[in-house]
Amino acid sequence: MEVKIPTINLNDGHVLPAVGLGTVQLKGEAGVNSLLTGLNAGYRLLDSAYNYENEGTVGEAVKRTHLPREQLYITSKLPGRYQAYSKALTTVEESLFRADLDYYDLYLIHWPNPITDQYVEAWQALIEAQKRGNIRSIGVCNFLPEHLDRIMKETGIKPAINQIELHPFFNQENQREYHKQHNIQTQSWSPLVRSKEGSELFENKQLQELANKYQKSLAQIVLRWHYQLDSIAIPKSGNASRQKENLSIFNFELQEQEMEIISSLTRENGRLHKQDPATYEEF
Repeated sequence: MEVKIPTINLNDGHVLPAVGLGTVQLKGEAGVNSLLTGLNAGYRLLDSAYNYENEGTVGEAVKRTHLPREQLYITSKLPGRYQAYSKALTTVEESLFRADLDYYDLYLIHWPNPITDQYVEAWQALIEAQKRGNIRSIGVCNFLPEHLDRIMKETGIKPAINQIELHPFFNQENQREYHKQHNIQTQSWSPLVRSKEGSELFENKQLQELANKYQKSLAQIVLRWHYQLDSIAIPKSGNASRQKENLSIFNFELQEQEMEIISSLTRENGRLHKQDPATYEEF
């Protein structure tokens, strides 16, 4: 049975589903089939990126689904090597060609790359691409407050979204508060953690107690935490049963003290791969 997902209003007048499907590593025919099972389960937001090398896979799933295009929300992201203004505009067009789409619902700058220092002109390029009708909503990923302050000061346009690393081991409290103050929507990548830290999360006794209490999986508890933090989580899964499970989070509610228990798992150096946006360069 298809799950109905609530929508969240963005600062530009558009909306996005409250949960999306991450697509990294979903490629080719198998990837298309995985995305179709996700769409059939109820997902409407598909999160891709130029550097995932699967925009064509996402576009093919859009073609094959029975769902009309206007009910879908497709995201892609600009890689660091193409942040120069003219290159960025061409890359947006190339992303559309790869996916065979007329527009993206959301297009993001993947990383600020502050050492290269071209993220302001990349932002200017997304503003222009939006004016041309290539993109509905524009946003960023992994931007720290100083990066956001700068692009808003120099262009007068604020991002609709900042997609950031956010999970129980890195709750991003200060960054989320900044977003709230500036009416920028938070979106969570790696919402369920990954690698060896993921197994540690799924062995956490406090989370398991909450899962037992609500008769939910541990993943559902964590995704509900994201939802109640007002963040759009984009868990990646190619497994049909887990896709359905990750959507079944709207029929229960965590209590405030339970939210605090999950948030208290955060760590000072909680970034999974030490990708600090103040220094990290993505190409």
